Amino acid sequence: MLIGYACVSTQDQKFQLQLDALKGAGCERIFEEKASGAQRERPALKEAIAFLREGDTLVVWKLDRLARSLRQLIDMFEMLDERKIGFRSLTESIDTTTPGGRLVFHIFGALAEFERSIIRERTTAGLASARARGRLGGRPRAMSAEDIAIAKTLLANPEISVKEIARRQGVSVSTLYKHIPAARSAGQATDGSSDMGAQDREA
Repeated sequence: MLIGYACVSTQDQKFQLQLDALKGAGCERIFEEKASGAQRERPALKEAIAFLREGDTLVVWKLDRLARSLRQLIDMFEMLDERKIGFRSLTESIDTTTPGGRLVFHIFGALAEFERSIIRERTTAGLASARARGRLGGRPRAMSAEDIAIAKTLLANPEISVKEIARRQGVSVSTLYKHIPAARSAGQATDGSSDMGAQDREA
């Protein structure tokens, strides 16, 4: 049994075009839905999937009527395949009940996995690069009691800036301020003395 699914956005004018195509393909029942591109919940699609039985085929006018991403499309195909339900897209001439149609979806799946592997590689490379530069991904590193004691000792030296102390401790300036609030006034004092020194040199 061929079951059609037609979906249009609130501003789309192609609803009748889809219905005519689905009826022309021999769909015995058609589920209709109006939904925006950002809308995740699709009651009519859920109803259509629940209605499908083993040996049936879900038919759509175009692939983008069924899913908004390649990953969603692959997930949908795998779910239908597990239930032994076919899938057809009229515009792209894809029919998973044929060897050629199944091959297309296997290629889609390989492309989706390739995309995920590229993203993983870039993420791993980015983290490795950040570690090499002394920065770690995720939450900022907290300072231990020993780190705080060392930082306080360094803060007593007016010749060492707050930024330099934070760099030596491997934390951001904001993290240093969080653990040692007094460092903020020390930093402002350092900035002020630097400005005074600059004014004296200009004079």
